[in-house]
Amino acid sequence: MTKADRLKKERLRHFEARQVLNKVQRERKKRDQFLWTGSAMLAVTLASLGLLAYGSFGPGAPAQVPSASLSESRDWTGEMSIGDIEVSFVLQGAEAPQAVANFVSLAQDGFYDQTVCHRLTTQTIYVLQCGDPTGDGTGNPGYTFGPIENAPADNLYRAGTIAMARSANAPASQGSQFFIVYEDSVIPSDIAGGYTVLGYITSPLDSFIQAFVTPGVENGSGDGKPVALAPIQSITIR
Repeated sequence: MTKADRLKKERLRHFEARQVLNKVQRERKKRDQFLWTGSAMLAVTLASLGLLAYGSFGPGAPAQVPSASLSESRDWTGEMSIGDIEVSFVLQGAEAPQAVANFVSLAQDGFYDQTVCHRLTTQTIYVLQCGDPTGDGTGNPGYTFGPIENAPADNLYRAGTIAMARSANAPASQGSQFFIVYEDSVIPSDIAGGYTVLGYITSPLDSFIQAFVTPGVENGSGDGKPVALAPIQSITIR
């Protein structure tokens, strides 16, 4: 074999070796790309499932109104500590199952603890409104609900009544806010109806009135922020 033939054969061998190497590299690159794509898709899928779980039933799930069945259609008794005053009450689960279930659930979760009663009315209607986590009348527990339950047909709310607050003309705008009637009040119905009566205070209202009503409204009017700070320390329900 001549020298030229040997060189030609050597170049062919090198060329074939490079071809094999290039093929191996292409296949490895394709395999690596497939694995990377699969891993990326798996990561995205797992992340999506995680977000779905977090947003559907995990800590990030939106708050929902408790089932009316939680009221057990029975009377609940309890105590509410507002500042230094403690008042006893009864909730009427048979008459207002959805609202009572909501109140019981929030109270048992400590939602109302350290919230401040933010509105006092001393003219025409006589109520102290509480239960807003923001303290300015705009807050709710992250949801609203209806319908209106157990509203008096004659629009007369007796002293001691505990009723759900809501927006005007909006029956499904109930949330966490409620009001305590400290003197018989006629509260006119609007196009949505009246106001859900949850229950009533069973202890005397004298100390309650002296502590939170007598000092009046902060701006001197008949409706606004009470002069006397009225924080809910705790609510116990049985």
